[in-house]
Amino acid sequence: MPRTWRELRTWLESFERPRAPESLPLRIDRRRIYVLPTRFGLFYGLLVLAMVLGALNYNNNPALLLALLLGTAGLASLVAAHLQLSGLQLDAVSADPVAAGQTLWLRMTFSTRDGRRRRGLRLQHDHTVAGASTGEDGLADVALPLPTRQRGWLEPGRLRISTTQPLGLARAWSRAWPRQRLLVYPRAEPQPPPLPDSGEGVQHSRVHPLGDEPHQLRPYRSGDAPRTIAWKHSARRDSLVVREYERARQQDVLLDWNALRHLGHEARISRLAAWVDQAEREGRRYHLRLPGLALGPGRGPDHRHACLRALALLPSA
Repeated sequence: MPRTWRELRTWLESFERPRAPESLPLRIDRRRIYVLPTRFGLFYGLLVLAMVLGALNYNNNPALLLALLLGTAGLASLVAAHLQLSGLQLDAVSADPVAAGQTLWLRMTFSTRDGRRRRGLRLQHDHTVAGASTGEDGLADVALPLPTRQRGWLEPGRLRISTTQPLGLARAWSRAWPRQRLLVYPRAEPQPPPLPDSGEGVQHSRVHPLGDEPHQLRPYRSGDAPRTIAWKHSARRDSLVVREYERARQQDVLLDWNALRHLGHEARISRLAAWVDQAEREGRRYHLRLPGLALGPGRGPDHRHACLRALALLPSA
């Protein structure tokens, strides 16, 4: 496409409604739906016009009647395409966070309240496209892939919803601009060094019924496993005693922003993001210390999300 035509098209699209982000749910009404004939529709219109001129020239009433019927069908197609979008409502927009550079899947839920099924819907964002149709319950779930380039908040921007149903003669489209921010995690360093050796608040062992090393003897309590009973000691005392074991506990890992002064700003973020993922894979508890913020110790999906979110939202250098 020529550059001048692309700029002209972008300028024309800027006049389409809406011109600012909207809160959910947002409803597509008749004032924000645009309808134009497709290429096939233009050919169809020229064909019908040629039939009308030929029928009038030769005074052929059956041909004229056929041409008028075809023309009426074309006009009805314009109205039907408009009705495919009218009354459609976008209820929810969400996405699971991904690292920068990966594909983020934007999930959207549409609904209708008039009982009419919508078929052949086409959702487009830049060069990515997804199709959808509403079910018998009037709902439609769509997943649209979006590219990510940098960490932080990602705003999906304006989405184009269109259809060429039912005959392909006309294209009806509308714009949706949800006021929704999506989180993108920082890109992790591909091959980070091993985790730091130690952290604060470390406990080297803890009492555990299935541990490896004997810890102490205590009186038997109901529910204790038979394998933990110390039979020789119990025979000497004339009462049952149980061995308590201890299990070695790994040290908590301290991921400190200030310990990476030799790295650049974004390199520090990538290193810490990689260490967070590495600590999760190894089942280690970890702290994260950032300027003005300390998280942990902890582990698990919630703690990982909190740490990666804090890294993603750090101000740029």
